[in-house]
Amino acid sequence: MADEPKRKGPRLNTGTVLRTEQITPHMIRVVVGGESLAGFPAGQYTDHYIKLLFPRPGVEYPEPFDMDVVRAELPRDQWPSTRTYTVRAWDPEAVELTIDFVYHGDEGLAGPWAAAAKPGDVLRFQGPGGAYAPGAEADWHLLVGDESALPAIAASLERVPEGAPTRVFLEVEGPQEQQELTTPGDAEIVWLHRNGSPVGDSLVRAVRALEFPKGDVHAFVHGEANFVKQLRRHLRIDRGLPMDRLSISGYWRRGRDEDGWQSSKQDWNRQVEEEEARAVSG
Repeated sequence: MADEPKRKGPRLNTGTVLRTEQITPHMIRVVVGGESLAGFPAGQYTDHYIKLLFPRPGVEYPEPFDMDVVRAELPRDQWPSTRTYTVRAWDPEAVELTIDFVYHGDEGLAGPWAAAAKPGDVLRFQGPGGAYAPGAEADWHLLVGDESALPAIAASLERVPEGAPTRVFLEVEGPQEQQELTTPGDAEIVWLHRNGSPVGDSLVRAVRALEFPKGDVHAFVHGEANFVKQLRRHLRIDRGLPMDRLSISGYWRRGRDEDGWQSSKQDWNRQVEEEEARAVSG
């Protein structure tokens, strides 16, 4: 029997930085393009995400770059570091991909890269993935998140059906981090300022206090894992939302870098689901 073909990994894309822009003191926009991005399969969802690949210092990678070869020939500690980011916008005609980065000085990997990025720099990434876009059949929409979810929420607002009632809660550090957002929907956008308080506390209070409009809701709740866990329980148990009306996930977790969070996320999700099941049965 013929050998089965090797399973290929996610699509590898190579883009070139075209321009950058400081959106707010802690948000940097990077636009990448290039002929190799023609046909990039984004657009179906508003939470499309990509896995950015950052080379390890001092490691020589095969040319042409191939992640399957990297995984086969190099030890794991020499594989590129990955960071997950939302596609803020994709323009297939201009072949331009926009990515917004939260930036906290020298902290982290992707933020400092974005701050130093200049036209001509190469960015490799895998994807896109994604699963959510505002449902046209919903009576109203609920969008909730911190800075990490802001690009997806901004993209989702642009796709909400015209005139659709939409309640939006966005938590940022302070008023200087607010952005101008546009939507064809009938949106009430509430900016919540942490001012040093724990991430997500104000979001949990706001959603719990919200008087839900009548009708079927389609909800999108993403950001730091601890507040997402609280809101998932509230929406599923207290409000009775079925999972097919709810896109909810922890994009990151306090005290963990992405590698640590991604390695534990499956167990975390299982624990949340078990707690939820016990609450329902009890």
